[in-house]
Amino acid sequence: MALDLAIIGLAITLEPVTLVAFILILAAEKGIRKGLAFILGWLACLVVVIGAVVLVTGGTPPDPHSAPSTAALVVKAALGIVLILFGVRQQRRKGRPRKQPTWMARLDRLSPWAAVGLGVFLQPWTLVAAGAATVVQAKLSSAADYLTLVLFCLLATSSFLAMELYAAFAPAAAGARLAHVRTWIDSHRDQAIVVGSLAVGLWLTSDSIYLIVS
Repeated sequence: MALDLAIIGLAITLEPVTLVAFILILAAEKGIRKGLAFILGWLACLVVVIGAVVLVTGGTPPDPHSAPSTAALVVKAALGIVLILFGVRQQRRKGRPRKQPTWMARLDRLSPWAAVGLGVFLQPWTLVAAGAATVVQAKLSSAADYLTLVLFCLLATSSFLAMELYAAFAPAAAGARLAHVRTWIDSHRDQAIVVGSLAVGLWLTSDSIYLIVS
């Protein structure tokens, strides 16, 4: 479980579109407050999803090769295939002009409550669902197991936490550095999405199929 959640958590926190959106939020008026609201919405959403899975399973995974266990693995493999297809599609579209989403132009006028909602809306739900499917198969029998879930949620939020703290304690330096990061992401977004989607998708699919047939 730990390795799968670490890979998924890293993929979530490094998702390019969300990183750009958060940088724009920090650059807006009262950006620190809005950034904190975004983080609270983002983190609360992850906690609710993972908590709901734990409540349903009771921390006890379904028996190996049972129908529920196989279904969870099939769902995880299907999510991996979705990521692979998305990566292939993005590769084919690489280099084409991109139109900025309309919501990005409104981030300057974003209220804190709207920032909370944006933190939920911008979740990469395919990856979040893959994390949930991983937790379905997890046996939670010790404090260390539950700590793994907490660390997953924190890892998936870590890039935003780092930028929020940087902007809070060194606003001038953070503004210039994050603007540079945004420019770099914009020029490498397609490559990052292709590599990330294919890598995580192949991992999820191959690992799930191996567990199904073994």
